[in-house]
Amino acid sequence: MQQSETQPDRKRPSDSDGRVIFIPNLCAMRAVFAVVVIGELLAILLSLAVTERLSGFFSVLSLISLLVQWVGLSTAVLICLLRPHLNRLGNWWAGMSVFLILLGMAWLVSHLIVWMNSSMQLAMLPHNHADLIWRTLGISAIVGVLVLHYLYLQYLWRRQEEAENSARLQALYSRIRPHFLFNSMNTIASLTRSDPAMAEEVVEDLADLFRVSLGDASQLSSLGKELDLARQYLSIEHYRLGERLKLVWDLNDLPEQAKIPPMIIQPLLENAVYHGIEPAAKGGTITITGRYRRNRINLSIRNTLPEADERSHREGNRLAMENIRARLAGVYDLEASLTESNIDGEHQVRLAIPHPWWE
Repeated sequence: MQQSETQPDRKRPSDSDGRVIFIPNLCAMRAVFAVVVIGELLAILLSLAVTERLSGFFSVLSLISLLVQWVGLSTAVLICLLRPHLNRLGNWWAGMSVFLILLGMAWLVSHLIVWMNSSMQLAMLPHNHADLIWRTLGISAIVGVLVLHYLYLQYLWRRQEEAENSARLQALYSRIRPHFLFNSMNTIASLTRSDPAMAEEVVEDLADLFRVSLGDASQLSSLGKELDLARQYLSIEHYRLGERLKLVWDLNDLPEQAKIPPMIIQPLLENAVYHGIEPAAKGGTITITGRYRRNRINLSIRNTLPEADERSHREGNRLAMENIRARLAGVYDLEASLTESNIDGEHQVRLAIPHPWWE
């Protein structure tokens, strides 16, 4: 086996496990972008409603956009900063707190707008400053109730969906291809006669694999444990395939304490062996590359492909790939990704996971 690996020498802050409240993570860039887009759509709608002539639409839109975006972004920033405290309040009190934060920021921003524009003639907005402030509070209250209600319904739907899919995901999580078990048992049987000590090591590695596969899919593992499990799996396959299986490890500065779902890496390696190495008469190479950049763990598993006349008609294990994507989405929403591509005649799977990750 070829191996080039650097152990991490720095510690990162640990992640929090699980979602506590229905309020989304407004510290994420995707959520902030959604606030900006929704706020601008609301500003356009309000501008169309109050403008008598379209010739004055853009002047009204600029003022209303300023008000709406300041309210939305300032509220998002405050919720982001207070999220650890909101998590401890539970859904009801967290929702009420967010609603009050929204009203407070609407009141503050509207007063700030009035103060900044006290010397300007705002023909398209109410001349009565108190009227402007009360309208801002009323619109913010209505929009806040609607958005919180939508988020809570989405939260309930997601909880129900997770409950309905838990049994299916547990079954998929526990899935290890039968052919791998049979091949491993044959390997153990042959090593028992030729190398009993090696056979004992293979049995221990196989036992560790099944111990993890029969565990609780809802409990997060760590990157370091998953990489160790991947090495144990590849060690078993190396005993079976011998020099036909070549490995290149290129892991540099990875935060091995990072929390990730269990049995995420091993199925990807199993696919690489099953579809790329095993059918090839001369075997092939699997390259495992890992980097930590910009708060994201990037893992790449790249395997050579057999010649065209050697390729079997084995169907790809799309179920396993979709299972991994579903489990990543359950933990990281849309912040994690799993992609496949063919590069220079080799198959590559790229796994990107955010770290640190706060729900």
